[in-house]
Amino acid sequence: MKATIVTIGDEILIGQIVDTNSGFIAKSLDKIGVEIDEMISISDNKTHILDTFKKLQNNVDLVLITGGLGPTKDDVTKKTFCDYFEDQLVTNEAVLAHVTELIEGFFKRPITQLNKDQALVPSKATILFNKVGTAPGMWMKKENTVFISLPGVPFEMKYLIENEIIPKVVAAYERPYIIHKTILTYGMGESMVAEKIEDWENNLPEFIKLAYLPSLGRVRLRLSARGTDKAVLEQAIDENVTSLTAIIGDIIVGFEEEETIEFVLGKLLTKHKKTIATAESCTGGKIAQVITSIPGASAYFKGSVVTYTKEIKINVLGISPEMIEKYSVVSAEVATEMASRIKGIMKTDYAIGITGNAGPAKDDGAEAKVGTVFIALATPDEVICEEFNFGQPREKVIDRAVNKSLEMLLKEILKFVL
Repeated sequence: MKATIVTIGDEILIGQIVDTNSGFIAKSLDKIGVEIDEMISISDNKTHILDTFKKLQNNVDLVLITGGLGPTKDDVTKKTFCDYFEDQLVTNEAVLAHVTELIEGFFKRPITQLNKDQALVPSKATILFNKVGTAPGMWMKKENTVFISLPGVPFEMKYLIENEIIPKVVAAYERPYIIHKTILTYGMGESMVAEKIEDWENNLPEFIKLAYLPSLGRVRLRLSARGTDKAVLEQAIDENVTSLTAIIGDIIVGFEEEETIEFVLGKLLTKHKKTIATAESCTGGKIAQVITSIPGASAYFKGSVVTYTKEIKINVLGISPEMIEKYSVVSAEVATEMASRIKGIMKTDYAIGITGNAGPAKDDGAEAKVGTVFIALATPDEVICEEFNFGQPREKVIDRAVNKSLEMLLKEILKFVL
């Protein structure tokens, strides 16, 4: 079973907003065995929308459209639906009552004609009731293709997908099972991983596909199995993950896309009742931001100091001016001192100290080349420090420094656990 996702809106095409709706819809459909054939973004143009509908007709089972359902003149989706299905707009009394209650009862203001027009829907459409907004969804079938129109507002779209679309698709269609398992690895590049697991990959069953999903500091390996027997698929996935772990278990840090390295760190720190703090210079607090992006981080993250200048390193952390003068602000000695001092100040089990030249130009008084970063990690027993050169541009240096810091921390915690 195949589907196409169409987002409507000039604001997407000019980069004013980022399309997050398509990703959510794709994940939701994939979980119930619907394959996404393509994603398309088009303008709020009647002719363009009609041409897209004609192109997709009978080529996919489902077309899910988001956007263009607002009350203003630039929102043309409903009228275009009427043209395509040779229909007309009529007032849906249940939707009108809901819109009236929402505007007058919740927002406490008089309802306008534009608000009332939200209740205008094609007469042939099956209405998908939107309890969290004013624009209802619409389900209309032409020959072998169902066209589903959804509001572009993300929380309204998500409500309709979860409460209306998914149950309706599950009830109306027979679908294959699609099982995914994502293995999260850190510390080894994509080509090296591929070389190590080449024989394992070549011996995967035909119904299991492997995809490499590399990013800075990590490679995700996604196994996807498709078939009609869910138990067989799950068993095959588990068996192959077990055999893969025997080959690269030393770099596997978690499973599933949700288990990012910061998520894994959070679980380990919480389980073993350990704490962490950071003293950051070139990363500007981004390590702390990533760590605290996980709910419940207050159980293990004590705090951070962004020592972006030499004066703050001296006045807040207490690093001696003589040390900075002797070794430079970008040095192993200063990074080590930063980690040691923040660990003492915050009274934590672990601490990260990081300093470097992110670029594009050198900091005053720094001798190290642009792209050079020193990362120090204070553990319960010692302080270790490593030097890296992450190249350019600036954003790449910062992101790589953050990833490498978390990777170093994870390796040290795993030593304690194991």
